[in-house]
This record gives sequence, C-alpha cells and structure tokens, in this order.
Amino acid sequence: MTVHFIGAGPGAPDLITLRGRDLIAASPVCLYAGSLVPAALLDHCPSGARIVNTAPLSLDAIIDEIVTAHKAGHDVARLHSGDLSVWSAMGEQLRRLRALDIPYDVTPGVPSFAAAAATLEVELTLPGLVQSVVLTRTSGRATAMPPREKLAAFAATGATLAIHLSIHVLDNVLAELTPHYGADCPVAIVWRASWPDQRIIRATLDTLKTALATELERTALILVGRTIAPTAFDESRLYAGDYDRRFRPVGINPRFPEADE
Repeated sequence: MTVHFIGAGPGAPDLITLRGRDLIAASPVCLYAGSLVPAALLDHCPSGARIVNTAPLSLDAIIDEIVTAHKAGHDVARLHSGDLSVWSAMGEQLRRLRALDIPYDVTPGVPSFAAAAATLEVELTLPGLVQSVVLTRTSGRATAMPPREKLAAFAATGATLAIHLSIHVLDNVLAELTPHYGADCPVAIVWRASWPDQRIIRATLDTLKTALATELERTALILVGRTIAPTAFDESRLYAGDYDRRFRPVGINPRFPEADE
C-alpha cells in the first residue's frame, strides 16, 4: 500500500502527467482537493473507487481516511492542484505519514505560474533582461510571511515576480512594487489559467487598478516584471552560430571535438 501524492495541474484535465493519470487509475481510494482540482480528473478513478473531497475535512480527518485505506491495503491517490512543491500543505501530511510508518511517493504536476506564463505566451526569463523568477505571496489568515520575505525585498532584485494569493491586497502590492519596478512596468493577472473560464488582465503597475474592472477571487495570480511584455532583450548565446557547445562543435579547436561521435 502506498499513498501517491499527485500534482493535479493548474486546471485543464489534460495537464496532468501520464504517471499521475496512471496512479489515479490504479488506486482504489482517491482523496482530492475539491475546491481546486477539476472533477474531470476523477474520471480516471477505477470503477468502485472511494472518492473523497477533502476540502471540508481537517488534517486529522484526512489522515484518518489514509489510515483506513492503509489497514485495508488500498493505494491512495492524493490529488492537490498545481505542483506539490509549493503551498500544497503536503509537508504536514508527509510528517504524519512518516510517524505512522505509512509509505508514500510524490509525483510532480504543472504549477499555476507555468500555466499562467503559457497562457500569456511569455518566457519569464530573458537574456540581458531577467534571469530569475520569484514565487511568493503575501500574509494570509492561514499562513503568515516570515519577516524577511517582503515584496519590496524581492522587487529590489528586478526578478520576475509570480505573486500568489494576494489579489485581495492589491493596493499594498502595487505600493510595494512600484518604487522598484517603475509605474510603467508590465503586469498581468491570470485567473484560473487553463480552465475554460480563465481570465487575463494585462496592464502596467500604474494602470492595473483601472484595468481590473471586477473583483477576482484570491486564487488569481499576479505576474510582474519586464518579461511580461518585453520590448527589447538579447538573444541567447546557446543557439548563436559561433557558440562552441558539446552538441555543435565550432571552429578549428572546439572544446568538445568528439561530441558528435
């Protein structure tokens, strides 16, 4: 028996890995975060599977479901939205399972910021412009931000920011970012990226409040940085014709002369 923690992707039911899909199909029990995971993914569950929406459950109740499955020898597909490496509440579940000596594994998923970037058709890191992406959020009722992790501190680096769970404090976000990026810095809000009803708002830090005509749920993602609407950036050296690399030796004395053999 194994508990399979599976990143269920950002929303579109086909944005799940083949491994994740196959694990769902092989697990007699499926626990899913119903407020964020699309119901279409449950179509992969085997006939007769026990399917539990964990949205209304406490951590204790979720672990009780897993313990019951463990005693019955049933694998569990534990579905969380996006990818499990950030803001998934997986860590606390794994800690409980280790204490109970219940085996588990983890299958990654497509994170929401990647789906949002794909929706915007942008590369978040561009040569000569930006080479870092910061995934962050602001303090909320469930989780406070550590004192050193301030938006202004991240903004001072000039990195592209993917700000989660913060649309409800947009005024504060704009106030902290504008001094560092400038009022003309491109920004995009993507709500429910890859879902049929996804929404996109493109603006600048100065015009965003005007462009945002209606209130969005706090799951909307805010992307800020010069790569969101780039006007000029360098070409990568990776594909430059005179760049000597392992798979494309160049010149009379290449660094990797036998790479193509």
